Amino acid sequence: MEPGRTPGGSSGTHGGTDPGDGTDAPPLSRYLQNQAARARVFDARRPRVWDLALTGFWTIAVLTDAAGGWRNIARDPSVPVWLVVAMSLGFAVPLLWRRTRPMPVLLLMACVSLVDSWSGAALQAAYLQLIAVFHIALRLPLRSLALTPALVVPPLVVLAIRHPQGSWDQHVVPTLTTYAMVVLLGIAVRSRKDYTEGLVERARRLEVERDQQARLAAAAERTRIAREMHDIIGHNLSVITGLADGGRYAAARSPERAAQALDAIGTTSREALAELRRLLGVLREDPATGTDAVRDPQPSLADLDTLLAGVRDAGLPVRVVIADAPGRGTLPLSAGAQLTVYRCVQEALTNTLRHAGAGATASVLLTYGEEELTVEVTDSGTGGPAVPGAGQGLTGMRERAALYDGTLEAGPLPAGGWRILLRLPLEGSPS
Repeated sequence: MEPGRTPGGSSGTHGGTDPGDGTDAPPLSRYLQNQAARARVFDARRPRVWDLALTGFWTIAVLTDAAGGWRNIARDPSVPVWLVVAMSLGFAVPLLWRRTRPMPVLLLMACVSLVDSWSGAALQAAYLQLIAVFHIALRLPLRSLALTPALVVPPLVVLAIRHPQGSWDQHVVPTLTTYAMVVLLGIAVRSRKDYTEGLVERARRLEVERDQQARLAAAAERTRIAREMHDIIGHNLSVITGLADGGRYAAARSPERAAQALDAIGTTSREALAELRRLLGVLREDPATGTDAVRDPQPSLADLDTLLAGVRDAGLPVRVVIADAPGRGTLPLSAGAQLTVYRCVQEALTNTLRHAGAGATASVLLTYGEEELTVEVTDSGTGGPAVPGAGQGLTGMRERAALYDGTLEAGPLPAGGWRILLRLPLEGSPS
């Protein structure tokens, strides 16, 4: 016996095994289940073959009985042979349509059964009615099943009255008991079939939902990555552009200032490359191979000074004001909320560098209220904002704010310039 396997041939670990797939069954049961599954697949593809085979089998059986064996239990052995053959065929041939029209089949068999009971032949072929009853219980509504006793019982009563033999209940009660068992069997098979179909449909829906969730997760991750790369590349390139323009003007008058600008360009470029490498490292992380990305802390409110220093080096004067709620002091924010504030300020100042024009100034006002943090970034530019829809900056800021139940407003000021207003609820306050 292999290590980790049971004597029945199945794995000793049952985790993840479907109880209905037969993998934990004994070899004989598993073989029978496989053969039954193959038979069902063949029947679903070629139903007429099975119908013809079953009808042919029972036709041969009843005709064999009609050759003379029926007289052994007949109430009246003098019934003409031709009538016995006709009644035998009347019980067997309709089975060909037992699945598609079970109620008409039972009705036809009931008529033949009345003739059989009246004549006294008492053919055993009359039990083929139970096959029709089974398919009624399996395929038709329950109200149709309620009509079957009206077709099955009268022939039994006619036989007991016209050709009495012993006590009447010796013939009626066993047949009715068999009828009830067949009805229960049909209902049980139908319930099992409906349950299996429900499981299959549920599995299909779960698979569809899983695929949808995977697609949504992939789309959300693409959006997040695009937002991060836009903020990193857009801001740093804008700072580099400002430093390069300032260095070009300073080169003719003050070579030392030009050298400082070049140093600042190099520093900013290296910082941008480091952030991009960190982001791409996370994307390339592969748990299967044990490759882990280097995780550095995301920017927070404590890094605003570094951000503003870089913007000032690029030539944009920035004034910062932080206002606290009276008696409460500066309230802490989660790391994600702090990153949202940092990125929104970064994007607002980047837009100012790009579009505000020469001589513009900017101001950043952080106000801690009783229930929310308000961040207002304004500039005195004259170049005008970017064309709506031309970039992803405002969209990214709104998406970041919405992640923390915040809002973001953007628009021109009446006196000129541009204004970004971010509102984020503080932790513990109603959203």
